[in-house]
Amino acid sequence: MMKKLLVRAPINEENRSKLNDLFDEVVYEPWTDSGERYYEQEMIDCLLREKPDALITELDVINENVLKEYSDLKFIGDCRASPENIDVKACDKYNIPVLCTPARNANAVAEMWLGSLIAFERNLVDSVNWVKERKWKEGTTPYYLWMGNEIYKKKIGFVGFGAVARNIAQLLQGFDVEIVYYDPFVEDVEKCQKVELEEIFSNSDYVTVHLPVNAKTKRMIDEKLLSLMKPESVFINSSRSAVVENDRLYELVSSKKIRGAILDVLDTEPPTAKDAGIADIPNILLTPHIYGASHQVVDHQSEIITRSIIDYLNKNKPAHQLVGDR
Repeated sequence: MMKKLLVRAPINEENRSKLNDLFDEVVYEPWTDSGERYYEQEMIDCLLREKPDALITELDVINENVLKEYSDLKFIGDCRASPENIDVKACDKYNIPVLCTPARNANAVAEMWLGSLIAFERNLVDSVNWVKERKWKEGTTPYYLWMGNEIYKKKIGFVGFGAVARNIAQLLQGFDVEIVYYDPFVEDVEKCQKVELEEIFSNSDYVTVHLPVNAKTKRMIDEKLLSLMKPESVFINSSRSAVVENDRLYELVSSKKIRGAILDVLDTEPPTAKDAGIADIPNILLTPHIYGASHQVVDHQSEIITRSIIDYLNKNKPAHQLVGDR
């Protein structure tokens, strides 16, 4: 049994109980209690103070400087789909395994994706504001004024077909839509058709992006691909802003060369004045990077990370271990 675990991520009570059985001592100080992540020096100070054998984190910065000051961790559990807060190469250098929690918010993102698409197509936000602003008066006809579009029978093209995209595809089965996808790492999926990337942009009513950011995907959705979209199509991005040439996208939407865009991500968050102005484009529905923000995500990440730690301690390599064992 390892002696001490420091937990800097929210973990539900059921799984905290399981962790208590695995360690002599569990220090539970999730960042949500203070509302702040730890940056480099704060993380160093925390590790030197607590001297844990293992760490569970979510937002705290773990880089080479942190590990240079404290390299006694037997493993790090990161409650994120991919460890963007952790320098994985530095962990590999110090032979510290990293466990992560892919798909922890796949269901949350999928439900919000679907809700946002329906809200966009049925003019939900504008019609609600219209009522709040007391514009529903005698002589107005909201039935026709706010008439929108159904998703029924539309063609939806996914760029990237990982856990989130497949959760969305499952939710869409009741809408009798045609689902096509581009993903070189995914083989045949039932009720979905794998196609080339250009076909996604040329023929889809909705183009939805589900890509991580890496050297190959950065600005992958470029002007050439965006220009292939049909005038009546809608672009959706709930993954990462950096995979899209956004200036070109905003230009297409502003000039109504495509019908609109639904976005949960921006190049700068919080937005600069320029990015914030995107919300003023009438045919863009913009949310503040909240698709994955459900209370139930804590339950999902708690279960995934605890199961991975149990596997690791039992010397069964966890499914989501990113770097080797010491």
